[in-house]
Amino acid sequence: MNFNNGNNDGVFIGGGQLGFNWQVNYFVLGFEAEFDGLANNNNTGTVLIPTVGAIQVTANNRWITTAAARFGVTNGYWLFYGKAGGGWVGTDDFTVTNVTTGASATVSNNNSNSGWLVGAGIEWAFLPNWSTKLEYDFLGLNSRSFTVPAGFFAGDTFTQSNRNVQMLKVGVNYLFNGSRGY
Repeated sequence: MNFNNGNNDGVFIGGGQLGFNWQVNYFVLGFEAEFDGLANNNNTGTVLIPTVGAIQVTANNRWITTAAARFGVTNGYWLFYGKAGGGWVGTDDFTVTNVTTGASATVSNNNSNSGWLVGAGIEWAFLPNWSTKLEYDFLGLNSRSFTVPAGFFAGDTFTQSNRNVQMLKVGVNYLFNGSRGY
């Protein structure tokens, strides 16, 4: 069975990043890796099966990790950039529930789902070693399948598709280069 989760709920993420930049004239190339924890991010989707009833599937996402190349242009204090790379979302458990009967099955599997990442942002070096940024990232995740091991739904396979993640990030960075700029 396929279903789209249909959730557009916002959730707070917080974490850190590590990376480097290399500047040649006005052009900046770099690489960065980020790890973010998610606060209360349960994704739920429901599908109606004619003879069974409404089936609800819930996945509990706990973290997001990305690794990306960064490329941009600067005029000294401002950096306008794009990024491209990959990302992973970690999930703690996966639950399938028959809403009509209340029967459910939960598997704690601590796995991750991968996909591609694109983003864009603007960063401002406001002090010699400090900058702040505003960034938008889109993480296109692969579909994820779950086969119910036992109980009312034993042997049924559910596939969760369209699991894409959109992130709007605000951050403060410490720059180790010691000069005001990138």
